[in-house]
Amino acid sequence: MDPELAAFVPLIPRPDYGDLVTERATTARLVASLPAPDTSAMEVSDRTVPGDPDVPVRVYRPHAARGAIVWLHGGGGVVGDLDTEHPSAARLAEASGSVVVSVGFRLAPEHPFPAALDDAYTVLRWLAGNAAAAGTDRKRIAVGGMSAGAGLAAALTLRARDERGPAILYQLLNQPMLDDRRETWSARNFTATPRLDADNLAAIWRAYLGSATATPYAAPARATDLSGLPPAYIATAEFDPLRDEGIGYALRLLRAGVTVELHQWPGTFHGSQAILSAEVSQRQLAELGAALRRGLAEQG
Repeated sequence: MDPELAAFVPLIPRPDYGDLVTERATTARLVASLPAPDTSAMEVSDRTVPGDPDVPVRVYRPHAARGAIVWLHGGGGVVGDLDTEHPSAARLAEASGSVVVSVGFRLAPEHPFPAALDDAYTVLRWLAGNAAAAGTDRKRIAVGGMSAGAGLAAALTLRARDERGPAILYQLLNQPMLDDRRETWSARNFTATPRLDADNLAAIWRAYLGSATATPYAAPARATDLSGLPPAYIATAEFDPLRDEGIGYALRLLRAGVTVELHQWPGTFHGSQAILSAEVSQRQLAELGAALRRGLAEQG
C-alpha cells in the first residue's frame, strides 16, 4: 500500500452498512472534518429539478464553463447527500472547468432500486432540456460518479441508449460498483480492505436491490450489449473489492467498440483519494478533472 495512505488506515473507522443511521452520521462527520473546497471561482446554487418526485441538485458553475456532468455520489446508494458530496463535486468543477450537477438522489433501503436511477435520469433529461440556463451546451453533457454513483452513471448510459434519451458525450467512472454477484478475484480476496469489505458490500447490495431483480440497470456488469455507449474514463484502486469488475467492464467496453481510458492506481484503496495530503490522491483528483475536460472538449 502507498506509505502515505497506509499511515492513515489505523485512523479510519470501519464502516457498518448494517447500521445505516450510524453510518450516515459517521460519513457526514468524516466529510465535515475535511478541508473546505475553494468555490471562489464558481457559482454554487441549490435547486429542485421537477419530476416524480422532484430531485434536489447542487449546481457548480465555473466561470466560462462549456460542458457539464451529471455527478452521482458514492455511498453504496444507501449513504450520502449533496452536503457530503460537496467537497468532491466542487473540486471536480474546479479541476475540469465544467459545470457539475450533483444529484441528491433517493437512498435505499427506504427507496430501493430503481429510485436512484429514476432520479438520475430525471436530472439528465432536465439538464439536456435546460442546458443554456445551466450554463452549458446540450451537446456536451457527461455522466459520472464515484463507487455506487459511478455504477449509476454507467446505468444511465445504458438507459439513455435503450430509450433513445438525451445524448451523453462521455462517462467518468471512478471506482465503479457494477456487479451484485461479487464473484471477481478482487471481490473474493479483498474481504477485509479499508472502507469497503465483503460484509459491507453484501449489505449494500441487499439494501439497494430490496426485492428487485438485478437487471443491467441495477448492476451494469450484467449487460450483454455494451455497444453504442459513450467513451469512458474508468479508474480503479488496487486494494478494492470492486477493482476487477471495473477493469472487466473497461475491457468489455473496448471489445464492444467503445473508446476507454483505464487507470489502475497502485497502492490505493476504495475512496482513499479523500486523504488529500497524499501525493497519489492529488494525482487522482487532478486526473479526474483533466479526463472530464478532455472528454467534453475533444469529443464534441
